[in-house]
Amino acid sequence: MCLRKRNGYRPPDLINAKIYTGPIPAEREGELAMGGGRSETSALSGTGGGQGMTTTQNSQRPNACCFCWCCCCSCSWNEEERRRRRRRKRISQDTKMETIPICEACTKPSVDEIRLWAQSFDKLMRNPAGRNVFREFLRTEYSEENMLFWLACEDLKQENNKNAIEEKARSIYEEYISILSPKEVSLDARVREVINRKMQDPTPHTFEDAQLQIYTLMHRDSYPRFLSSNIYKSLIHGGSRTSSES
Repeated sequence: MCLRKRNGYRPPDLINAKIYTGPIPAEREGELAMGGGRSETSALSGTGGGQGMTTTQNSQRPNACCFCWCCCCSCSWNEEERRRRRRRKRISQDTKMETIPICEACTKPSVDEIRLWAQSFDKLMRNPAGRNVFREFLRTEYSEENMLFWLACEDLKQENNKNAIEEKARSIYEEYISILSPKEVSLDARVREVINRKMQDPTPHTFEDAQLQIYTLMHRDSYPRFLSSNIYKSLIHGGSRTSSES
């Protein structure tokens, strides 16, 4: 006969055992401190008097689910966070489907100007017509906020009035830097820390580091695809046909 069965040992019922997750009552704390009473294992397993305590405290379990170590619960905070993220994603998609705001005033570019845009990203960004076309392309990739942020920073640099600087800086922060904004641009933690520090006393150059980072992002990520896009190719071919016809 098994030695455990002969001595009357009975394995715990792991399937029906109830796990206690609530706080320990005051009288139980005193009992544990003095070393008396039954072991903590039997008290928490739901046997004897501990079963009543487990049943009572189980009704309080939803209040303590945020501290559950298994992370399997679906508490109200997690539900609200998921709803907030879905709402931000929906707002972002709706914003990207709006009509393009008024573009920069510019003259119609010549064929030579259009071809210069392929030589360097700087030449494209220095040309108002080039920025308008590139901005149209960014919109098809759902990243127009990068150009809008860059233009807003350029506008801020031209401001001299202190009150206007503070107002525009706050508007730029809420529109493109805040994590709650659907137009938030992608910045690393170091740049964000610099911005938060400079926002205590905004200047025309508060977002200079962030502007450079977004400029670099557009240059490396979006610009090569722009040159291969149908938007740019149609301009080249359309301009070439116009020149040949004239």
